[in-house]
Amino acid sequence: MAAGLGVAALVGLAGAVGFGIGPASAHVTVNATGATQGGYAKLAFRVPNERDNASTVKVEVNIPAETAVASVSVRPTPGWTATTEKSKLATPLKAHGEDITEAVTKITWTAAAGSEVKPGEFQEFEVSAGPLPEVDQMVFKALQTYSNNEVVRWIDEPAAGAEAEHPAPVLKLAKAGATGGAAASPAANANVNLAASADDSGDSSTGTVTGVAGLVLALAALIFAVLAWRRSSTAKG
Repeated sequence: MAAGLGVAALVGLAGAVGFGIGPASAHVTVNATGATQGGYAKLAFRVPNERDNASTVKVEVNIPAETAVASVSVRPTPGWTATTEKSKLATPLKAHGEDITEAVTKITWTAAAGSEVKPGEFQEFEVSAGPLPEVDQMVFKALQTYSNNEVVRWIDEPAAGAEAEHPAPVLKLAKAGATGGAAASPAANANVNLAASADDSGDSSTGTVTGVAGLVLALAALIFAVLAWRRSSTAKG
């Protein structure tokens, strides 16, 4: 009984901890698969609604001039209007043999009536950008505006060993040509899978033969015992 109560208590504690991580940890983030320095990538800004009594109606994302990108295009989001703002660059960017003297430094998405991010929901806003700067990471400060006029400023830059209350979205950039080392090629994975299948097949066949052989021996022993019993009975008679 005590053991049962202990397990129940642990389960309840785990549930409480799990549910306790709800809205407080739902930050605005940016994700881009395979983003590399000098390459192009699709950036997805994920914006969750952290309020129970208001909807998200506007999102602003800033691209620092020091990590500016020559080409920025916004993917249409149904029910939202996107606008971009450009700024003059102190140091021009080089792209396709040309000097780029101004770049997009701010993107604003505004919701039409009925398209807001409601409580318990999230929305993703996608941007195509490149060539990405030769830096280890890009920090995008963002502002999230709610229908009750509250503005949450996701602008805290990352600091070693510190947990920011309102962290800015951060995108890590891999070095150009980085392969990840541990990842195997599709062909290699296919060969491994085929080899594993062959081994499994061999083991299965061996097991089947062994099982059949054992069954035959058992049957032969049974027949031998029956014949011996019959002979013994006939001799006594």
